[in-house]
Amino acid sequence: MNRLNRTVLILASVLLSLQLSSGAAAAPWQGQQSLAPMLETVTPAVVNIRVTKAVPTTGRYFFRGEEIPNELRRFLPDAPDFFNRGEQNYSVGAGSGVIIDSTAGYVVTNHHVVNDASEISVQLADGRVLDAELLGSDASTDVALLQVSADDLVDVELADIDSVRVGDFVVAIGNPFGIGQTVTSGIVSALGRTGLNNDNYEDFIQTDAAINVGNSGGALIDMEGRLIGINTAIISGDGGNNGIGFAVPVDMVAAVVDHLQRDGEVRRGMLGVTITSVTPSVKEALNVEVDKGALVTSVLPGSAAEKAGIQISDVIVAIDGEPVESGRDLRNHVGLLSRNQEVELALLREGESLSVNAIIGDANGIAAVGGDSPAQDSSFRGALLRNMQNADDYPVDSGIVVDSVNPQSRAAAAGLRPGDVIVEVNRQPVENLQQFNEVVGDSGRFTAITVVRNEGRALLLVP
Repeated sequence: MNRLNRTVLILASVLLSLQLSSGAAAAPWQGQQSLAPMLETVTPAVVNIRVTKAVPTTGRYFFRGEEIPNELRRFLPDAPDFFNRGEQNYSVGAGSGVIIDSTAGYVVTNHHVVNDASEISVQLADGRVLDAELLGSDASTDVALLQVSADDLVDVELADIDSVRVGDFVVAIGNPFGIGQTVTSGIVSALGRTGLNNDNYEDFIQTDAAINVGNSGGALIDMEGRLIGINTAIISGDGGNNGIGFAVPVDMVAAVVDHLQRDGEVRRGMLGVTITSVTPSVKEALNVEVDKGALVTSVLPGSAAEKAGIQISDVIVAIDGEPVESGRDLRNHVGLLSRNQEVELALLREGESLSVNAIIGDANGIAAVGGDSPAQDSSFRGALLRNMQNADDYPVDSGIVVDSVNPQSRAAAAGLRPGDVIVEVNRQPVENLQQFNEVVGDSGRFTAITVVRNEGRALLLVP
């Protein structure tokens, strides 16, 4: 073969190679690439939420529809019957929500979207507007659960949060500024973000997908159309999008929803320890042999931790087999457990690995069990209960004493007061917390409580 023929053959081979390479590269771009097919299945699960909130009118008085000026108030008697406060003022707000269970009609949104709302409505992607019932809300995670009733609802699949990585492409779907459903795209910028509010339970997904006012409660979706988080906050100097948005991760959302669906509130469990994160300085000062974990700095007397044998200077490195990266990581995990739930804790104590079991206590860290007695939940719809210890102090011989009542709780709204003695639940006599919990566990949406108060009896219906 002469040089010319050899050159022609080489050029032909190169051209063929380039053609094949070009064809392989072009194949994925044939037609139009788009997120539309995925979004068509997901966007019907994202809803617009409209809330109406009452605006206080304290100190404002009206006569025949006209407001009385403050300078004239001193000449009038104190709020006589013919001076009225006029019609209640209201404000209207907008947000977003995500249908997570089409059969039950469950819609997840943010606590701050529906907090103090007197009316809540949900607008579906097809234009239908539905009244929504607030099943429960949790300020500490900024998650709320609504319920609607309608046919042909569409829900979204929940992702496995462990599969989410920094750099993954995501889309945010919501109702910014109340203009209607909007989709923006970006990536996962960071995981495990904290520090926005140190009193809250935080483990945010950070994203640069555009999130604005009104996106709160909307969906953060992966490329498979699965929900990875509920959009909740932004960092912005002017209220607009600066490419730093945050979403509550779906695993935390699911844990909170489980509480809200069951109890209407998150009855947080406590381990009863003060902790700090293991850092390089802590590791060096205390000669700790691990790089991550939660260092125990104090143990509350009578707590679940004390009963489990946890000691000061122990390092908690895992809970129920899940690694504990930091003190906040442990706090987030325990705070979403149910009271009286048994957990296994992996510890490091003076270089030795240990495993202990603890039964999570109430909000004060006190374990709700003692010795071999059955677990006795000492809380009920926001009221703290205890067994009667000295019958001489009460007008009845047996019952459960109400120690305290959270003023914002369902127990308080139903009329339960400190000092009440509960003697019947759903018309069944109860003498101790064990009997009380057994009957309450079998009750439906409402629990009928008979209490003795000032030698009289009252029947209260507690939702």
